[in-house]
Amino acid sequence: MLEGFKNFLMRGNIVDLAVAVIIGAAFGAVIESLTKDIITPLIGLIGGQPDFSAICIGTINAKGVCGGIGIGNFLNALISFVIKAAAVYFVVVLPMNAVMARMKKPEVLAVPTGPTQEELLVQIRDLLKK
Repeated sequence: MLEGFKNFLMRGNIVDLAVAVIIGAAFGAVIESLTKDIITPLIGLIGGQPDFSAICIGTINAKGVCGGIGIGNFLNALISFVIKAAAVYFVVVLPMNAVMARMKKPEVLAVPTGPTQEELLVQIRDLLKK
């Protein structure tokens, strides 16, 4: 029973998946920092407000709590998603596609082959019969 479990764990797929999860978590932390520490403050410099969580449709009470529809957190999440998607595309997908294109072997065009030996013999036979 333990031998089977050991074989399962030592498969290449499980090890690859574990590495992918660890690298993905580290990459997520880098992108999260990029979003919170660089992009959001830049948006704040341009738009005047780096954090949109206070944006509310409706009334805001004396404590600053939204009594209506709070769309600010949604806007923060949406901006974060777009930044993360762009980072994944430009940092992972585009370079991977370029590497795969370089590694791809050029397609060998099929050279039209002539008749087989048997076909040639049949043609010779037919010519001799005439």
